[in-house]
Amino acid sequence: MIDHLGIPVTDHTKARDFYCTALAPLDISIVMEVTAEQTGDKAHTGFGNHGKPFFWISECDKGTTPPPGIHIAFTATTRDLVDAFYNAALAAGARDNGAPGLRPHYHENYYGAFVIDPDGNNIETVCHSPVA
Repeated sequence: MIDHLGIPVTDHTKARDFYCTALAPLDISIVMEVTAEQTGDKAHTGFGNHGKPFFWISECDKGTTPPPGIHIAFTATTRDLVDAFYNAALAAGARDNGAPGLRPHYHENYYGAFVIDPDGNNIETVCHSPVA
């Protein structure tokens, strides 16, 4: 099992604002922040819920950019939450990378949506439950 993961970002403030908006429909918010002054190096923001950060963004080394193309999928408990994430992410500045819908080539109830974040990462939200 994965306890947490982190990705580098080119603009920490922009990425922080993006993920605050995009992840809110999934009940994921900032749980912890560590400033550059505290680390003596870079700022880090941990997103999660129930007091546990499991998704971190961290400033890149100055003058570098992260490699694009990281793929992260967040779980949604309903298809409506997949739709809400997608709409919130687009409103926050993401680019479409696959509108909400069924992806039966994965399995019959795979309902997902994909966006490209400000750093070029493929961020997905998926619901595996059938419609009740």
